[in-house]
Amino acid sequence: MKRYFLTGIVVLIPLVITAWVLQLIVSTLDQTLFLLPPALRPEALLGTHIPGLGVLLALLIVLVTGAVAANLLGRRLLLLGEELLARIPIVSSIYTGVKQVSDTVFSGSGHAFRKVLLVRYPHGNSWTLAFQTGFPQGEVAQRLGEPHVSVYVPTTPNPTSGFFLMVPRRDVIELEIAVDDALKHIISMGVVEIAEKKTIP
Repeated sequence: MKRYFLTGIVVLIPLVITAWVLQLIVSTLDQTLFLLPPALRPEALLGTHIPGLGVLLALLIVLVTGAVAANLLGRRLLLLGEELLARIPIVSSIYTGVKQVSDTVFSGSGHAFRKVLLVRYPHGNSWTLAFQTGFPQGEVAQRLGEPHVSVYVPTTPNPTSGFFLMVPRRDVIELEIAVDDALKHIISMGVVEIAEKKTIP
């Protein structure tokens, strides 16, 4: 009986958590339907709420925004909007910070979250996985003296929270593993094994 119970837990927990996360994502994105006029919402047109339509609307908004921002007129409008936001005291600091982070993370030429590292944390006798986010610049780099690496150390099992550290480059070990595999290893608290990064010959 105990063996059956444990087997059932092992089988059901991943399924339940996956369903819960998907339901959370869908319900959150479904709120984009509130951008539509009440007369154009599914409840008014079809007489019932259909889960997932907000996901399609969110994807459409992202694609249209990307298409508009990719052309010359869209870029000019985007620059005009950024100039307007820069004149609003509190909004400017929030927008500028978020934009710099998103540009760094999603830029194909950036260093953020491209490499998985081993660093000593929280003390010199232990190691943990970290992600390279860049390099110290300006006065910070001058004060540090020797070359350092900026890293993000995620917490377990929630990798969205963590610690930002600047560690000497000589104390960092670069790993040839994929970022996704490292995240799985961190979220599972080391239960999921890290697959070796495949290289294309």
